[in-house]
Amino acid sequence: MENFAAILVFLGIGSVLRKVSAFPANTGLVLNQYVLYVVMPAVILLKIPELVISSSLLLPAIIPWLLLGVVLTLILIVAKVFKWEKSTTVALLIVLPLGNTSFLGFPMVEAFFGQNTLPYAIIYDQAGSFLALATYATILAAVHNPEAQTPSIKAIVKRVATFPAFIALIIALLFKQYEYPALLTTILSSVSATLIPVIMIAVGFQFDVKLSAQEFKPLLFAIPVKLLLMPLIALGVITCFDVSVELKNAVVFEAAMPVMISAGAIAIGANLAPKMTSALVAISLLISFLTLPVWYWILTS
Repeated sequence: MENFAAILVFLGIGSVLRKVSAFPANTGLVLNQYVLYVVMPAVILLKIPELVISSSLLLPAIIPWLLLGVVLTLILIVAKVFKWEKSTTVALLIVLPLGNTSFLGFPMVEAFFGQNTLPYAIIYDQAGSFLALATYATILAAVHNPEAQTPSIKAIVKRVATFPAFIALIIALLFKQYEYPALLTTILSSVSATLIPVIMIAVGFQFDVKLSAQEFKPLLFAIPVKLLLMPLIALGVITCFDVSVELKNAVVFEAAMPVMISAGAIAIGANLAPKMTSALVAISLLISFLTLPVWYWILTS
C-alpha cells in the first residue's frame, strides 16, 4: 500500500503546485517532455536487457497482447460510432490497453497473493505491457500529431526513427548481451527512479475535473473497459488452460491494474487529448482502490 500512498502524494503535490504562481502554466508539459526525452529512454535502456522469456511461460506474455488487440478493436468501433476526435481516439489507443503493471502491479500482486505469484507478474509486465509501451505506444505517439497533416511514409519513418524511446529500444536490443559499465547503470537507475514522481506530479498539475461533455464521455467508456472488462477477458482466457493458481492470479490482477502512467505521459507529451488523458490516469487509479480488492475476492472465492 506504500506505493499507492506515494502515488497519491505525488498527485497531490502536482495539484498544489498548479495553484502556486511561481510555476508557469506549461509546467506539466515541460515535465512530460522531460519524461519522454530523458526518463523513458533511460527506463528502456535499463529494463529491456533484462527481458527473458521462457517457452514454458508463454501465457503471461501472450495475454497482454491479446488484450491489446481486443481493446484496440473496441476503441476503433466505439470511436467511429460516437465520432470522437482523432486526438481522443489515438490517446485511448495508447493508454487504455496498457496497465500500471510494474510500479503498482508488482507490489499489489505481492501484497495480495505473496512472493510466489510475483514472477508471473514480472513476465506479464516485461514481455507484455512494457514491451508494448516501448513499441506500440511509442510508434503511435510518433506517427500521430493532432496539429499536423497526415504525414508521408517517409515522414512517418523519420518520426519513428528519431523518437527517443524508439532509439533507446534499438540500442537496448543491440547491446542486450553486454553488461553496462557500473557508472552507466547507476546513471540509468537514478534517472529511471524519477519516472513515477515526475509523471504523477505532472498529472496532478494538469488534472482538471472540469471536463467538457466531449472529454468526459470517453472516460465513461474507458474506465469500465480498463478496470472491469480487461481482467474479465483475462480470467476467461486463463481458465481455459491448466495453469497454477499463482499464474492465474497474477495474470488477472495485472490485467486489472489502472492505466499505465508512462503511457499517459507519452500521450500527453504528444499533445493527444491531454486533459482527458490526465483525468483517465488519475481517475482510473483512484477507482482501482475499490476494484482491485473486488478482483482479489473473485479470484480467491
